[in-house]
Amino acid sequence: MKIRFIILFWAVALYACDRSQSENTTETNTSNPMSFTGADDEVKLMTVDPGHFHAALVQKFMYDQVDSIVHVYAPAGEDLPLHLQRIEQFNTREEDPTHWEEKVYTGPDFFEKMLEEKPGNVVVLSGNNAKKTQYILSSVEAGLNVLADKPMVIKPELFPMLTQAMQEAKDNDVLLYDIMTERYEITTILQKELAQFQEVFGTLEEGTPEEPAISKESVHHFFKYVAGNPLQRPPWFFDVSQQGEGMVDVSTHLVDLILWECFPEEGIDTSEVDVLSARRWHTEITPSQFKQSTGLSEFPDYLRKDVVKDSVLNVFSNGEFVFQTRGVHGKVSVIWNFQAPEGAADTHYSIMRGTLANLVIRQDKAQNYQPTLYVEPLKPADKEKIGTALTQAIEEIGGQYAGVSVKPSDNGWEVVIPDQYKVGHEAHFSQVTEKYLQYLVDGALPEWEEKNMLTKYFITMQAYRLSR
Repeated sequence: MKIRFIILFWAVALYACDRSQSENTTETNTSNPMSFTGADDEVKLMTVDPGHFHAALVQKFMYDQVDSIVHVYAPAGEDLPLHLQRIEQFNTREEDPTHWEEKVYTGPDFFEKMLEEKPGNVVVLSGNNAKKTQYILSSVEAGLNVLADKPMVIKPELFPMLTQAMQEAKDNDVLLYDIMTERYEITTILQKELAQFQEVFGTLEEGTPEEPAISKESVHHFFKYVAGNPLQRPPWFFDVSQQGEGMVDVSTHLVDLILWECFPEEGIDTSEVDVLSARRWHTEITPSQFKQSTGLSEFPDYLRKDVVKDSVLNVFSNGEFVFQTRGVHGKVSVIWNFQAPEGAADTHYSIMRGTLANLVIRQDKAQNYQPTLYVEPLKPADKEKIGTALTQAIEEIGGQYAGVSVKPSDNGWEVVIPDQYKVGHEAHFSQVTEKYLQYLVDGALPEWEEKNMLTKYFITMQAYRLSR
């Protein structure tokens, strides 16, 4: 009897101990399941419907904080194999190869399957934009973090859904963030930095609709090379109802930069902006150009609505608008050509108008199609004084960007930037991802980031409406 009692005692004690540990573990895991510490492999990616090559560029490099196993949920079709091929190219390159392992699920219920299984904690979205806003909302409602390529919304009627998604993300303590790569382009960084030196720049002009205080123009191309290979576009990329017009697509970057440069770390409310004018126009794509870009000999049925005489496809990929923020006028222009001239690529032009000097980024043939920053005084009499202040500003900036210098140019000075800072567009995706990983550890986005993310899409949606 004594032995049986002892055995029963220990059995009850062990059961109670196990149950206590289980309850404690459950309490720990559910109290804040999305808490991040920066530990290795704690971020687990789930890539959904990766129809755009930007989805692969998030994985161009490895991150200690991110698990090498990535779960991919996608419909069957041509987009998925192209995505996996790009990842494999990163894994097998000679210099700094990655070691991603892609676990793939395909089927018409791919998105529902992702929400059901939830093998990861961060959803990566970069593909067909028609359903992206709904994917974002459903993901944050399910308690998942989202890293989304732009644009997060392409039609004004979907803007309330994005607003709801941003609120749901806050309510569920998850982070929704879009991939703003252009903030990491070195000439743009230095343009923003130099605008803070009043002895060089003065203060930002308010400008007018005809001569805005800040203008940004971006020229892109349907056919180009990515990671050294010809880029094969999905055919839906040419359908603005799926990709989005230029007015709401690339312009997202430009609006973001204007808010970021003119009002650094200041949250801009939607009530503080007003779109003054907007227009849209099309790019003509011939059947042979379409085949060169997509590999298809014929336009799909969903593009027939945009095909005009002589079988030319009209793509409304171009847009331009002027908006006002706190009295400051900004202009955004997005242009899409089929292919860049020999030796050229996508280009960017930007000017910030100050009361003493203009800060101008040019990327034309004269600059060997490399973005180049110039400081151009408004009055010749101020040139010497501004030059002295510029040298001092560059020395101060040099604490973070060593080796940056200036040299005379036709209208002022050129900012000379060492090659080590010219990492290129593809590398900017890893820089954005690293910023997002830090925000995950912080547990929140800065308030100004949240406000400006919503406001920039409010602006592009207003421009979309006004262009019609």
